[in-house]
Amino acid sequence: MSENIKYYSTHAEKLTNQYNSVEFEKVHRDWLSEIPEKGFVLDIGAGSGRDARFLAAKGLSVVAVEPADGIRERAQQYVVDQPIHWLNDKLPELNQVFSLQTKFDLILLSAVWMHIAPSERERCIRKLSTLLKANGKMVISLRHGASHDERTMYPVSADELSGFARKFGLSFRLLSEQANADELGRDDVYWQTVILALPDDGSGAFPLLRNIIVNDSKSSTYKVGLLRALLRIAEGHPGAVLERTKEHVVLPVGLVSLYWIKLFKPLVDHFQIPQSSNKTKGLGFVKEGGWQALRSFAANDFYIGAMYHNNDIASAVYQTLKDVTVTIRDMPVRYITLPGTKDGVFHVESKRTTKPTGSVIIDADFLESFGRFYIPVNIWDSLARFSVWIEPSLVNEWAALMRTYTVSNAMPFSQSDLLKALTWEDPRRTTARVRNRVNTLLENESVSCCWSGKKLVAEGYAIDHAMPFSRWPNNDLWNLLPTKTLLNTKKSDKLPSSARLQQNRHIITAWWQQGWVDSADEFFIQANLALPNLPASNRSFSDVFEAMSIQRDRLKDFQQLEEW
Repeated sequence: MSENIKYYSTHAEKLTNQYNSVEFEKVHRDWLSEIPEKGFVLDIGAGSGRDARFLAAKGLSVVAVEPADGIRERAQQYVVDQPIHWLNDKLPELNQVFSLQTKFDLILLSAVWMHIAPSERERCIRKLSTLLKANGKMVISLRHGASHDERTMYPVSADELSGFARKFGLSFRLLSEQANADELGRDDVYWQTVILALPDDGSGAFPLLRNIIVNDSKSSTYKVGLLRALLRIAEGHPGAVLERTKEHVVLPVGLVSLYWIKLFKPLVDHFQIPQSSNKTKGLGFVKEGGWQALRSFAANDFYIGAMYHNNDIASAVYQTLKDVTVTIRDMPVRYITLPGTKDGVFHVESKRTTKPTGSVIIDADFLESFGRFYIPVNIWDSLARFSVWIEPSLVNEWAALMRTYTVSNAMPFSQSDLLKALTWEDPRRTTARVRNRVNTLLENESVSCCWSGKKLVAEGYAIDHAMPFSRWPNNDLWNLLPTKTLLNTKKSDKLPSSARLQQNRHIITAWWQQGWVDSADEFFIQANLALPNLPASNRSFSDVFEAMSIQRDRLKDFQQLEEW
């Protein structure tokens, strides 16, 4: 990078004339409509100042960053009505930019990205993403083709930026699949433009969540674990809300603790990955009589509707949830605060509970018996609406934290290992119960494919997640449907269309009654907590289907899934 900076200074006069010979509107015609009407702009690698001057003339406040003295000093000689704030700064540090304590409506990297070494690019996007305002946009031009001089240029791709966007909670848009010709007439050079944006619903909740995930000084897996548990509940359990006021959504804190267990179980017990830099330091929720008594259990053994009839196991499940609830209340909830304040974002209202003397059923009453968890309404709505962007940010941050812990403890975990641990599921175990139920029924009666109505045969069918698991992680009985293998393959991760769902209403509800009449309590406990507008007392398969249809529409609206 330093050799490139030297080149831009040495050839400042020639390059200034070259860049200024092409109008802004021609170079950036793909995204002219994206220019904000007002606000702050950060022009990184501003060069001759052509773009900075155009944007300043629009009435925008422009901060222009250029590390090459020669070309920056020439650019500063131009007189403009709206002042441009020039900084001698560079990626990935941007120390002077960060010292401004300013967020930007637009960040422009024009003819810059090819100069950034691939090893530094992820760090650059991470830092730049924290400089965006809510609904702010980052415009990056991608130069493809040979370098005609001694400047170092690296290959670039839109796919790489798409991957970074997913990691850091940004939306991605490639403005044109057709590459644009070079405005300076170089036949072997062509360009693409990518826009990365920080989504927001206008409440400021999404940027706050990203600040907690990416910037919060109290970095810990507890913080990320709590947010990921809340995310799973917000996107997967609209029926779990106990109360919604103007300020808060109230959840049973036991449900938050249940998801905490499901998320930490594989990391702690299966993969044995440390969750702090001190490997010998125990976790506050891993105690005798609770977690330790359930070491042999897998994450999939803890789910809504689960019934534990053994007294010792029931007692251990209760104690584990209680210990986790205390840990959540005293650690991440206490330390997750609004930026620059000591005001907590979340609140836990604990209840005194009595250890059960018999069986335990994971239902709404049991989960609420541990207390209530209060989430600001705007945070809840953003978790539900922006889960597709927030989830990758949480996973990436959790993996990065564990990476520092494993390295400091000289443990041989690769980044791939850590990501696998965080997405770990046992799909065969998830669907095994439904498959066993179908096989048992087929011994004495017929079972119909829920998407075609045709009769199934043993070993010739699949278990389908009606709402695709990859986009909405739900393993409830109502969401697992027996289907023809070929149809399951065709559907893949698509969302059933509204018409298709309604067309198969009778077949689906008939399967539910056939398959789960003997497990009706569990079926309805799961459905009533997962789906919208179902009371805890609901025992109507028809009402479950209506709620399933609403949830289908919610997923379509939130995530814009491809339909089948």
